[in-house]
Amino acid sequence: MTPPPFHGVRWTSAAVLAALGAGTVRARRRLRAIPVLPAPSSAAGGLPRAAGWRLLTARGVEPDPATFLAACAHAEREGLRVVDLLPADLAAERVLGLLRLVDPAGYREDRLGEGRGAGYAVLVAEEVLARAGVEPGGPRPDPAELMALVRRLKEYAAGSTGLAIAPALSTGRPTEATGLAGVTGSGATGPAGATGPAGATGVTGPGRAAELRAQGLPPGALAAAQLAGLALLAGLAVRQGRWGAAAAGLWWLQPYLALGGPGAPLRPADLAGATAARPVRSLGAALRTAAATTAASKGAASSGDSARADAYRAELAAGPDRFLEPRRLDCPWCGSLHLGVRVRVPDLLQGKPGRFTLEQCGDCGHVFQNPRLTLEGLEFYYRDFYDGRGGEGAGTVFGRLGATYRGRAEMLRPHTVPATWLDVGTGHGHFCNAARAVWPDTRFDGLDMGDGVREAERRGWVETGFQGQFPEFTEKLAGRYEVVSMYHYLEHTRDPLTELDTAAAVLAPGGHLTIELPDPESRMARLLGPAWLPWFQPQHQHLIPAGNLREALADRGFTVLAEEHGAAHQGNDFFGAVALTAARLAPDPDRPWAPPATAGRRATAHAVRAAALPFFAGAAVLDALRTAAARYTDGGNAYRILARKAER
Repeated sequence: MTPPPFHGVRWTSAAVLAALGAGTVRARRRLRAIPVLPAPSSAAGGLPRAAGWRLLTARGVEPDPATFLAACAHAEREGLRVVDLLPADLAAERVLGLLRLVDPAGYREDRLGEGRGAGYAVLVAEEVLARAGVEPGGPRPDPAELMALVRRLKEYAAGSTGLAIAPALSTGRPTEATGLAGVTGSGATGPAGATGPAGATGVTGPGRAAELRAQGLPPGALAAAQLAGLALLAGLAVRQGRWGAAAAGLWWLQPYLALGGPGAPLRPADLAGATAARPVRSLGAALRTAAATTAASKGAASSGDSARADAYRAELAAGPDRFLEPRRLDCPWCGSLHLGVRVRVPDLLQGKPGRFTLEQCGDCGHVFQNPRLTLEGLEFYYRDFYDGRGGEGAGTVFGRLGATYRGRAEMLRPHTVPATWLDVGTGHGHFCNAARAVWPDTRFDGLDMGDGVREAERRGWVETGFQGQFPEFTEKLAGRYEVVSMYHYLEHTRDPLTELDTAAAVLAPGGHLTIELPDPESRMARLLGPAWLPWFQPQHQHLIPAGNLREALADRGFTVLAEEHGAAHQGNDFFGAVALTAARLAPDPDRPWAPPATAGRRATAHAVRAAALPFFAGAAVLDALRTAAARYTDGGNAYRILARKAER
């Protein structure tokens, strides 16, 4: 008996076709949303220097004076401080790559969005360069360096960064050394859903990998996703006749469909070739990038940061147990002796040596690290997570929580219009930066132990940055603020009750305290066990049930005005579980606190990461469903409480 036809392939083809169609329409819409500078009327004479502006260009790019002046006029008219200029002959795949990363309609208003550019020319206000500590002199940058610069500059010009097409600007003569031929790849509207600043052919693998890293994107993962997507398209075309051929054909013609046609504001010089040769170019680009990424990984491992590795080895010579205090016998919240182990886990976040225990009080439900880290231990395990080696990754994660930040800020609307706000545990000030869109007239100050709070002040994300422990500022800041916020801060502290006392002292009478915490009573904590991300060991010292926090606030004269659970949920339970499990099976072989990496360890890590890709995809779907359910049922993995201090 002949088996029935397999319809899964047909549905897969239809899904890919729909995704490609939507991506093509989106790219076309986004391209037409980018403003076009007026055509220059003159190019005579040398490049003028408009007061307060600098035009930085990549090697080989020669802007004409009229374009420079038109860009200055556009920036002044629109209130922009940084403008990335797109040359008229920009390579097709580079245009598509940029449009995958940037929605021009919301790019300026997205205060946390990463700075993106084509890598050829950027107009910058001199005061922004000064605050960012950028000296514009010296050799001209290559495209990767200019992309990285735009990414940094947007942090100092939040709300005033934009893009513009410069019709008279050219990418210049392509050279292998500078990568001015562009970067190749398919990206988010391609078959695998990868993202990246794709470009034309001709650039070397290392050049493309460098540009991806400059955009904060992982070249190895994107190359793997691109290869998988090409394989998927080829398989669908072979197995699913018309549907598969339609999906492959749409992807093949995508550059022309998205960028061509009458009225297009930007017409890539290589549009015909990029469309005709797209399969060959994309395959070659992915293979070259994968090879370059592997070579770069080996080179980094062989050279390494020997000083950092030596320092870690010296610290670990006596073993990690010296970073722990003696185990306490009572609950730090209520004093009960009825304690039980909730979970035991190693450091899955960074893979540093050590094993940590969270115990739970049988009477009040408080969960705490026992034995807890010493101050020296906290410094050791925090190091290279929020700054140093892991600083860029942490900043990227925090920069993608815009909706969460807005939800936190909106919680105050029914109750007050704050004039002064202190964000405790502000990090680099991401919340304060985002909250300005909700409360533009509020003065936001930030406090944190790390150096990031000083950087937040330089960026203008906070008015004043206080560095140190919150209780140290009790007297200095007493009664100064109408709002104090502690978002995912209390769980990191050694004594959360003392922190609440300090908040009460810093608030003015009638002021508001808003707190967000992971919820140890979450169903997902029980379901996922040690793989539940909010355990976050060894950084989280205390996980406080909502009932306990309400009682502690009442004891300090606060009245709880609002409590949110579903709205505070962070959709990372399943994705985080996959990430922690993969890290447990194959930690980063090049971490400096581990023995020198071997070829076997590196191969194992690559194999585990590749095998985890479908699990990550499934986890993302489950997290989306879980987030919707959490908001509907008002139950999630975190909660927020807003409380008002008594008037007297």
